[in-house]
Amino acid sequence: MTKEVSGTDGGEWYGFFTDLKDDLSQAVNELMPADGKAPGEAVKPEDVKEQAEVENSKGQPGMNDTTESSDIQKPDTGNYYRPEPDMSEKKMSDEVAVITAGMTVNGNISSEGSMDLIGTVIGNISVLGKLNVTGCIQGDAKASEIYAENAKITGEINSQGSVKIGNSTVIIGNIFATSAVIAGAVKGDIDVHGPVLLDSSAIIMGNIRSKSVQINNGAVIEGMCSQCYSDINPANFFEEFNKGKR
Repeated sequence: MTKEVSGTDGGEWYGFFTDLKDDLSQAVNELMPADGKAPGEAVKPEDVKEQAEVENSKGQPGMNDTTESSDIQKPDTGNYYRPEPDMSEKKMSDEVAVITAGMTVNGNISSEGSMDLIGTVIGNISVLGKLNVTGCIQGDAKASEIYAENAKITGEINSQGSVKIGNSTVIIGNIFATSAVIAGAVKGDIDVHGPVLLDSSAIIMGNIRSKSVQINNGAVIEGMCSQCYSDINPANFFEEFNKGKR
Protein backbone atom coordinates (compact mmCIF):
# COMPACT_ATOMS: atom_id res chain seq x y z
CA MET A 1 0.00 0.00 0.00
CA THR A 2 1.24 3.43 -0.89
CA LYS A 3 0.59 6.35 1.33
CA GLU A 4 0.31 9.65 -0.36
CA VAL A 5 1.90 12.57 1.39
CA SER A 6 0.33 15.91 0.75
CA GLY A 7 0.00 19.25 2.32
CA THR A 8 2.43 20.89 4.70
CA ASP A 9 3.49 17.68 6.47
CA GLY A 10 4.53 16.06 3.17
CA GLY A 11 6.78 18.98 2.23
CA GLU A 12 8.58 18.89 5.56
CA TRP A 13 9.21 15.15 5.32
CA TYR A 14 10.50 15.56 1.77
CA GLY A 15 12.98 18.25 2.77
CA PHE A 16 14.15 16.14 5.72
CA PHE A 17 14.99 13.15 3.52
CA THR A 18 16.70 15.37 0.90
CA ASP A 19 19.04 16.91 3.50
CA LEU A 20 19.78 13.49 4.96
CA LYS A 21 20.74 12.17 1.51
CA ASP A 22 23.12 15.07 0.89
CA ASP A 23 24.79 14.58 4.28
CA LEU A 24 25.32 10.88 3.62
CA SER A 25 26.80 11.58 0.18
CA GLN A 26 29.25 14.12 1.63
CA ALA A 27 30.31 11.70 4.38
CA VAL A 28 30.98 8.93 1.85
CA ASN A 29 33.07 11.29 -0.32
CA GLU A 30 35.21 12.31 2.64
CA LEU A 31 35.88 8.67 3.53
CA MET A 32 36.92 7.77 -0.03
CA PRO A 33 40.71 8.00 -0.90
CA ALA A 34 41.99 10.74 -3.25
CA ASP A 35 42.39 8.24 -6.10
CA GLY A 36 38.71 7.33 -5.96
CA LYS A 37 39.42 3.72 -4.85
CA ALA A 38 37.41 2.17 -2.09
CA PRO A 39 39.34 0.95 0.98
CA GLY A 40 40.80 -2.49 0.47
CA GLU A 41 40.50 -2.30 -3.31
CA ALA A 42 43.61 -3.44 -5.19
CA VAL A 43 45.57 -0.76 -7.06
CA LYS A 44 46.26 -1.55 -10.68
CA PRO A 45 49.60 -0.63 -12.33
CA GLU A 46 47.91 1.37 -15.05
CA ASP A 47 46.15 3.41 -12.38
CA VAL A 48 49.48 4.25 -10.72
CA LYS A 49 50.97 5.36 -14.04
CA GLU A 50 47.92 7.47 -14.83
CA GLN A 51 48.04 9.09 -11.39
CA ALA A 52 51.77 9.95 -11.80
CA GLU A 53 51.13 11.60 -15.15
CA VAL A 54 48.38 13.69 -13.63
CA GLU A 55 50.63 14.80 -10.76
CA ASN A 56 53.42 15.79 -13.16
CA SER A 57 51.01 17.77 -15.32
CA LYS A 58 49.91 19.71 -12.23
CA GLY A 59 53.51 20.72 -11.45
CA GLN A 60 53.71 19.39 -7.89
CA PRO A 61 56.48 20.87 -5.69
CA GLY A 62 59.74 18.96 -6.00
CA MET A 63 58.76 17.41 -9.34
CA ASN A 64 60.28 18.41 -12.69
CA ASP A 65 57.73 19.53 -15.19
CA THR A 66 58.79 18.03 -18.49
CA THR A 67 55.95 19.60 -20.46
CA GLU A 68 56.68 22.69 -22.47
CA SER A 69 54.67 25.81 -21.86
CA SER A 70 54.76 29.18 -23.53
CA ASP A 71 54.37 30.88 -20.13
CA ILE A 72 57.66 29.46 -18.78
CA GLN A 73 60.81 31.31 -19.85
CA LYS A 74 63.84 29.11 -20.34
CA PRO A 75 67.28 30.50 -19.41
CA ASP A 76 69.17 32.01 -22.33
CA THR A 77 72.46 30.14 -22.47
CA GLY A 78 73.47 31.55 -25.81
CA ASN A 79 74.84 34.78 -24.32
CA TYR A 80 77.02 33.12 -21.70
CA TYR A 81 80.80 33.51 -22.19
CA ARG A 82 82.62 30.23 -22.56
CA PRO A 83 86.38 30.83 -22.62
CA GLU A 84 88.19 28.62 -25.06
CA PRO A 85 91.51 27.12 -24.06
CA ASP A 86 94.44 29.01 -25.43
CA MET A 87 96.25 26.50 -27.62
CA SER A 88 98.87 29.01 -28.77
CA GLU A 89 100.75 28.84 -25.45
CA LYS A 90 102.93 25.73 -25.30
CA LYS A 91 104.74 24.34 -22.29
CA MET A 92 108.51 24.10 -22.51
CA SER A 93 109.89 20.58 -22.50
CA ASP A 94 113.03 19.39 -20.67
CA GLU A 95 114.26 17.57 -23.76
CA VAL A 96 117.41 18.76 -25.55
CA ALA A 97 117.76 18.22 -29.29
CA VAL A 98 121.26 17.90 -30.72
CA ILE A 99 122.43 18.71 -34.23
CA THR A 100 125.77 16.93 -34.28
CA ALA A 101 128.90 18.01 -36.11
CA GLY A 102 128.94 17.00 -39.75
CA MET A 103 125.11 17.09 -39.92
CA THR A 104 123.41 19.59 -42.26
CA VAL A 105 119.68 20.26 -41.97
CA ASN A 106 117.88 21.96 -44.85
CA GLY A 107 114.59 23.42 -43.62
CA ASN A 108 113.05 25.09 -40.60
CA ILE A 109 113.32 23.54 -37.13
CA SER A 110 110.81 23.94 -34.29
CA SER A 111 111.17 22.41 -30.83
CA GLU A 112 109.38 22.68 -27.47
CA GLY A 113 112.63 21.98 -25.62
CA SER A 114 116.23 23.21 -25.87
CA MET A 115 118.79 22.63 -28.62
CA ASP A 116 122.55 22.20 -28.98
CA LEU A 117 123.55 23.09 -32.53
CA ILE A 118 127.00 21.87 -33.49
CA GLY A 119 126.37 21.19 -37.18
CA THR A 120 124.75 23.38 -39.84
CA VAL A 121 121.14 24.45 -40.28
CA ILE A 122 119.93 26.16 -43.46
CA GLY A 123 116.59 27.51 -42.31
CA ASN A 124 114.88 29.19 -39.39
CA ILE A 125 115.14 27.81 -35.83
CA SER A 126 112.48 28.32 -33.17
CA VAL A 127 112.80 26.66 -29.76
CA LEU A 128 111.02 27.35 -26.47
CA GLY A 129 114.09 26.58 -24.38
CA LYS A 130 117.76 27.55 -24.67
CA LEU A 131 119.69 27.55 -27.93
CA ASN A 132 123.43 26.81 -27.77
CA VAL A 133 125.18 27.39 -31.09
CA THR A 134 128.71 26.32 -31.90
CA GLY A 135 127.97 25.61 -35.55
CA CYS A 136 126.44 27.54 -38.45
CA ILE A 137 122.94 28.95 -39.03
CA GLN A 138 121.72 30.45 -42.28
CA GLY A 139 118.39 31.77 -41.10
CA ASP A 140 116.66 33.42 -38.15
CA ALA A 141 117.04 32.03 -34.62
CA LYS A 142 114.43 32.44 -31.86
CA ALA A 143 114.63 31.06 -28.30
CA SER A 144 114.22 31.95 -24.64
CA GLU A 145 118.02 32.34 -24.31
CA ILE A 146 120.73 32.20 -26.97
CA TYR A 147 124.42 31.49 -26.46
CA ALA A 148 126.83 31.45 -29.41
CA GLU A 149 130.48 30.45 -29.14
CA ASN A 150 132.73 30.17 -32.19
CA ALA A 151 129.57 30.24 -34.32
CA LYS A 152 128.62 31.69 -37.71
CA ILE A 153 125.06 33.06 -37.96
CA THR A 154 123.51 34.85 -40.93
CA GLY A 155 120.07 36.02 -39.85
CA GLU A 156 118.22 37.74 -37.03
CA ILE A 157 118.57 36.66 -33.42
CA ASN A 158 115.49 37.06 -31.24
CA SER A 159 115.68 36.10 -27.58
CA GLN A 160 113.05 36.53 -24.87
CA GLY A 161 115.89 36.65 -22.33
CA SER A 162 119.63 37.14 -22.61
CA VAL A 163 121.99 36.84 -25.57
CA LYS A 164 125.65 35.93 -25.17
CA ILE A 165 127.93 36.26 -28.18
CA GLY A 166 131.26 34.65 -27.38
CA ASN A 167 134.68 35.24 -28.86
CA SER A 168 135.31 34.15 -32.49
CA THR A 169 131.57 34.38 -33.24
CA VAL A 170 130.42 36.31 -36.31
CA ILE A 171 126.80 37.41 -36.68
CA ILE A 172 125.39 39.18 -39.71
CA GLY A 173 121.93 40.28 -38.69
CA ASN A 174 119.99 42.24 -36.07
CA ILE A 175 119.82 41.20 -32.41
CA PHE A 176 116.72 41.55 -30.21
CA ALA A 177 116.86 40.63 -26.51
CA THR A 178 116.35 41.84 -22.95
CA SER A 179 120.09 41.81 -22.15
CA ALA A 180 123.25 41.15 -24.14
CA VAL A 181 126.91 40.35 -23.55
CA ILE A 182 128.95 40.59 -26.75
CA ALA A 183 132.54 39.56 -27.21
CA GLY A 184 132.38 38.68 -30.92
CA ALA A 185 131.64 40.54 -34.16
CA VAL A 186 128.16 41.77 -35.07
CA LYS A 187 127.12 43.47 -38.30
CA GLY A 188 123.61 44.70 -37.62
CA ASP A 189 121.54 46.73 -35.18
CA ILE A 190 121.28 45.72 -31.51
CA ASP A 191 117.93 46.41 -29.81
CA VAL A 192 118.00 45.42 -26.14
CA HIS A 193 115.53 46.65 -23.48
CA GLY A 194 118.07 46.01 -20.73
CA PRO A 195 121.82 46.41 -20.35
CA VAL A 196 124.43 45.78 -23.07
CA LEU A 197 128.02 44.84 -22.24
CA LEU A 198 130.65 45.04 -24.96
CA ASP A 199 133.82 43.14 -24.13
CA SER A 200 137.28 44.25 -25.24
CA SER A 201 137.19 41.89 -28.26
CA ALA A 202 133.78 43.08 -29.51
CA ILE A 203 133.38 44.55 -33.00
CA ILE A 204 130.04 46.23 -33.70
CA MET A 205 128.97 47.67 -37.04
CA GLY A 206 125.49 49.01 -36.42
CA ASN A 207 123.36 51.07 -34.06
CA ILE A 208 122.77 50.14 -30.42
CA ARG A 209 119.48 50.84 -28.61
CA SER A 210 119.44 49.82 -24.97
CA LYS A 211 118.80 50.88 -21.38
CA SER A 212 122.50 51.08 -20.55
CA VAL A 213 125.80 50.36 -22.33
CA GLN A 214 129.09 49.26 -20.84
CA ILE A 215 132.01 49.44 -23.27
CA ASN A 216 135.26 47.82 -22.22
CA ASN A 217 138.59 49.19 -23.43
CA GLY A 218 139.44 47.75 -26.84
CA ALA A 219 135.88 47.36 -28.19
CA VAL A 220 135.22 48.88 -31.62
CA ILE A 221 131.87 50.46 -32.52
CA GLU A 222 130.82 51.99 -35.83
CA GLY A 223 127.34 53.33 -35.27
CA MET A 224 125.19 55.28 -32.84
CA CYS A 225 124.48 54.35 -29.22
CA SER A 226 121.11 55.38 -27.83
CA GLN A 227 119.96 54.69 -24.28
CA CYS A 228 116.33 55.16 -25.31
CA TYR A 229 115.10 52.65 -22.74
CA SER A 230 116.72 54.48 -19.83
CA ASP A 231 114.64 55.85 -16.96
CA ILE A 232 116.10 59.32 -17.60
CA ASN A 233 115.20 61.24 -20.76
CA PRO A 234 118.05 63.65 -21.60
CA ALA A 235 115.83 65.87 -23.75
CA ASN A 236 113.36 66.41 -20.92
CA PHE A 237 116.21 67.07 -18.48
CA PHE A 238 117.72 69.90 -20.50
CA GLU A 239 114.30 71.32 -21.35
CA GLU A 240 113.51 71.63 -17.63
CA PHE A 241 116.99 73.06 -17.05
CA ASN A 242 116.45 75.80 -19.66
CA LYS A 243 113.09 76.71 -18.14
CA GLY A 244 114.73 77.10 -14.72
CA LYS A 245 117.34 79.54 -16.08
CA ARG A 246 114.62 81.86 -17.32
